[in-house]
Order: sequence, then structure tokens, then C-alpha cells
Amino acid sequence: MKRGALLVLAILLVAGTAIPAMAADKGAQAPGLVITEVVTVTAKVQDIDLQKRSLTLLLPEGRAMTVKVGDSVQNFDQIQKGDRLVAKYCDSVALFLRKSRAKPEMDEVTMAEVAPRGQKPAGMVVNTFEISAKVEAVSYKKRTVTLKGPEGNLVTLKVHKTAKNFDKVRRGDDVVARITEALAISVQKQ
Repeated sequence: MKRGALLVLAILLVAGTAIPAMAADKGAQAPGLVITEVVTVTAKVQDIDLQKRSLTLLLPEGRAMTVKVGDSVQNFDQIQKGDRLVAKYCDSVALFLRKSRAKPEMDEVTMAEVAPRGQKPAGMVVNTFEISAKVEAVSYKKRTVTLKGPEGNLVTLKVHKTAKNFDKVRRGDDVVARITEALAISVQKQ
């Protein structure tokens, strides 16, 4: 999962996007099950090339990675060797039990925000979307649920022990999965 977060980090730096947290959908029914995972990755800025707009980052496992930073990233010139780049990636799935053939209440929403000019680069990106699925299997012992998506693909999700209402999810239930992915990045002084 850390490699995935770093890949998203690299893509974000190249694209130059970032976003604010999304407000809760008012009027929406409470989810029957929520699964959330947060991964934090810290890298040290090893080298900077202002002309090429690239950073060489020293990753936690000791490997160096060079990333190109997009023009839309403000304040690139504020980054210095030795600064820490912190990326937090949050992946959350909320399952809503609904009647068969019910349409999802929302499509896809993406929001972004970057740090004000003159500050160290920072920002957040939040993407939320919904898909309809059918519960194919439930393992209460292993705490997993397997969903079949609209195109027939299967995905098995691990359910955290704090998830409420997991015991009410049954094979054959029609569900709508609201998936929220968020990435926050900040550059901190050495």
C-alpha cells in the first residue's frame, strides 16, 4: 500500500493538484458499513533542480526517487534540501444497503486546494464516487466481504473490527459503495 501511496504522490506532483476535505452529504442515509485505511509516507528532499522542476526524494526504505513537479504547484522555489515531504493517503469505502435497482445518489466529485503563494507547497485532493454492487460472499470470521460490481468484477474488502453493522450484511444484498480517496501532501522545514 505504501508503494501505491508513493505512486499517487508522484502523479500528484507531476499533475500539480491538491484538495480540501469534502463536506458530508446532507440528507444521505447512514452507511451500513464503513471501511477506512490511512497510510502516511514521509520522504526527505535530497536534491532539487529548479530549472527542470524536479525533486529527488529519499524514501523510507533508503531508495531515491526523482519526480517532476508540474507548473501548477505553487511555491516550488520554497522547497529546500533536507525538507520533509509528508503524504497521507486515505481510502474509505462506505456501503449502503439499498433496494434492488436503486440508483446511486451521487456520481463522481473531485476537489482540490493548494497552499497560498509564498508558503511551502501543500495541498489536498479528494475524489468521491459511487458504484452499485451485489454482495457475493461474507466471512464474519475473517471479517471480509466480496462484492460483484456492475461489470461482473469481484473485489474482496477487509472489514475493520470497529465497523458497525457488519453482522447485518448478507450474501445477495444489493449495495451502493461510496468510495472516497484523499491525498494530502505537505512540505515541512528540515
